[in-house]
Amino acid sequence: RTASKEKNAQTVEDAKAAQVAVQQATAVLKDFYAKSAEATALAQQTPAEDAPETFDKPYQGLLPEGGSVVDFLEVILSDFDRLQSETETSEAAEQDEFEKYMFDSKKDRALKENEKGHKEAKKQDKESELVSTEQELKLTQEQLDKAMAYYEKLKPTCVDSGITYEERVKRREEEIQSLQEALKILQGTDLS
Repeated sequence: RTASKEKNAQTVEDAKAAQVAVQQATAVLKDFYAKSAEATALAQQTPAEDAPETFDKPYQGLLPEGGSVVDFLEVILSDFDRLQSETETSEAAEQDEFEKYMFDSKKDRALKENEKGHKEAKKQDKESELVSTEQELKLTQEQLDKAMAYYEKLKPTCVDSGITYEERVKRREEEIQSLQEALKILQGTDLS
């Protein structure tokens, strides 16, 4: 952007200098042609009757229609004026575009910084939650391990006694029978 700005500024400066030079050249030429219109150096004073034909009016130069040096300089002047105007317009458009780009960039950066902050906060929350969950899992695992150890300790006596279901039922019935007999003895009833 800086290089383009410098180039445009140099172009405008050159166009202004050229306009001044062309205006000065045009003024010099117009002054010359104005003086030459009044010049009579080549016009003769009352010629004699037998004198050849000569100039009878002042020489104004060869000024073909629409093609004089002054006309060319005026076209060049208008070209430099147009170049200056177009360059200034282009510079203003580029400056506006640059400012819009910078504004959009700053806005986008601010939004991304804000989003980054939110994401970092969310990350910290999730990491804290992860640490808390891991501690809870560790405590729960320890409790489970203790419960499993206690279960393994009780399992042989409660679940796996090596006796089938039928044998347990038979033993239970025998135990009930012997408890009933003990009750009768304690109550003093005859065993017969």
